[in-house]
Amino acid sequence: MRRHGVTDRAWGVIGPLLAPPRTGRPVRDRRQVLDGILWKLSTGAAWRDLPERYRPWKTVCERIRRWLADGTWDRLLAHVQQHSDAVGEVDWSIVCVDSTIVRAHQHAAGARKRGAWTGEALGRFRGGLSTKIHLARDGQGRPLAFTITGGNVNDCTQFEPVMARIAIKRSGPKRPRTRPDRVAGDKGCSSRTIRAYLRRRGIACTIPERIDQISGRRRRGETLCHLDRTVYRRRNVVERCFNRLKQHKALATRYDKRARHYKALATLACLRLWLPTDMADTPSNG
Repeated sequence: MRRHGVTDRAWGVIGPLLAPPRTGRPVRDRRQVLDGILWKLSTGAAWRDLPERYRPWKTVCERIRRWLADGTWDRLLAHVQQHSDAVGEVDWSIVCVDSTIVRAHQHAAGARKRGAWTGEALGRFRGGLSTKIHLARDGQGRPLAFTITGGNVNDCTQFEPVMARIAIKRSGPKRPRTRPDRVAGDKGCSSRTIRAYLRRRGIACTIPERIDQISGRRRRGETLCHLDRTVYRRRNVVERCFNRLKQHKALATRYDKRARHYKALATLACLRLWLPTDMADTPSNG
């Protein structure tokens, strides 16, 4: 097994979902193709620079797009999450929502020079083009759902879309699990709309108020929102999760022109965090 590849146990979990069709001409080994995609994710190199053991590079590049189109990446992530939830490994006691900025490489912008990059999750923020990943993770710091937008999009606008994507299927006729016990966020998520949304769903929240909101409550003689700082400290799993995701160089810097291709790599990076450490190689800076 190569450093960036999957182990035998990992392949036993996700391999059946990548099984080749029973009819038709022979196709390349799915595991070899997946290892090539993981190599690209870990190193951030160009597709043409794939090592010889993964070639031809066009096949690997086309396969990631084909599996994106038929929903394979989403099924893999949902399958691993469902398995973890079935054995009680998902921490629903608290879900943390936050975002991180990813600088876009000049190749991600393509040849377009003016106008908005509509639909490609690119925006100008702090001196350059960037993409923002909005992520919800459980109490253990593992990703549950995410969205990607331009770097100039406010966090509060993506809070409800991210929460709406949390849906882990359960065995039998039970409905998918969608609601955690509590949600924690930073001041960027502090708004009446978000707090009302969480109240309607019966979800407790730990979100600090901004200075202007505190001043407004005091002027109106209203009671300030209580902040449990012991619970709020658990948000450190947010930074740890982003740190682990950005060890994948193709995710830490966006090289893809299309948002859907970058989203596929982000889904695969989230999938690796759900695999136990003895089932997937930890990405290296080497």
